Amino acid sequence: MIRKKDKITLQILDTLVEAHEPLETREIERILTQATRIKILYRLNLLRGDAEIKGKPVGSGKGAWIWWMSGVFDKK
Repeated sequence: MIRKKDKITLQILDTLVEAHEPLETREIERILTQATRIKILYRLNLLRGDAEIKGKPVGSGKGAWIWWMSGVFDKK
């Protein structure tokens, strides 16, 4: 499904494109200080559902995720 990209979504995509490694949700939150955690998580999951980014839960099951652009770290 093609969605209209709002300011927060575009900032998330720009942040992940510029990153040289996967970023934790908390790192993205620190960069996007004007958005709430809930809004960021919502946009991240929409982008993951649309296959524009990839995400993976990490850690001890406390809701920590890492995020990266689709295709960037794929094995060749």
